[in-house]
Amino acid sequence: MSTVCKVKEAGIKDTLVVYVPSEELANQIADKLCLNDVVGRQFGEVEVFWGYKLSDSIEFLGKGFADLILAKENIVEAFMVESTYNYQAVLGYPSYRAFFISLKEKPRLDKAYFLDKRIGLLEYPTSRSGHILPKAQLKKLDLNIENLDVRYANSHDALRALLASGEVDLISSYWKEDDQERFSHNYVTPISDNISGSKWYLKMEQRNTDLYCAVQKTLLSLAQQQMSSYFHQAEKYLVCGDNGSLLEMSDEQ
Repeated sequence: MSTVCKVKEAGIKDTLVVYVPSEELANQIADKLCLNDVVGRQFGEVEVFWGYKLSDSIEFLGKGFADLILAKENIVEAFMVESTYNYQAVLGYPSYRAFFISLKEKPRLDKAYFLDKRIGLLEYPTSRSGHILPKAQLKKLDLNIENLDVRYANSHDALRALLASGEVDLISSYWKEDDQERFSHNYVTPISDNISGSKWYLKMEQRNTDLYCAVQKTLLSLAQQQMSSYFHQAEKYLVCGDNGSLLEMSDEQ
């Protein structure tokens, strides 16, 4: 699945290929990239693919199909694409923890507790806090997911809406700053240590520093527009120098 937008310059045939894990993000990043002046000089269109399966991410990353991709660092390292296709990190999000979050009680990590509970999970199998880790925890407790009352949502915000409305008894997600307005931190139970955040990687087979800096600026702008303060903590990996060079963060000091 993908969305395509034409950039303002005509006559260029090259396509900037992007891969992200959700349709909402695909539409947001497409709109921004197609308005970027540097992208407009180098490409005729931007095509942003999205998919919720780990295999989709591996396909685009492992074979170098994506020019720009949001991916987990462990996948990048496993396929050694930094050396194969010269993918370089542009922007990264901080580590976080996963929790079971309830409305009226602190969730217990024992088998009996979950048997009569309505559990909210994220439908995307690549989400660690909303899908992978809670399922692993339930399996550890010798619970068959097929025998539990599980409701799936298509976003972390949708999970929170299910919990706030009482449609589920607990959800699995990360804790964000504004959660304290609707939920109590006394009613959360951690199910993981720190989880490394995703990173944006740009394929730099050519030393296209103008594109790197344009993409970084676009991604920072997009991060600041997100409602969650988590995305506001996005970290740059290289700094764009005045002469178009790329500097290590320590060189900026």
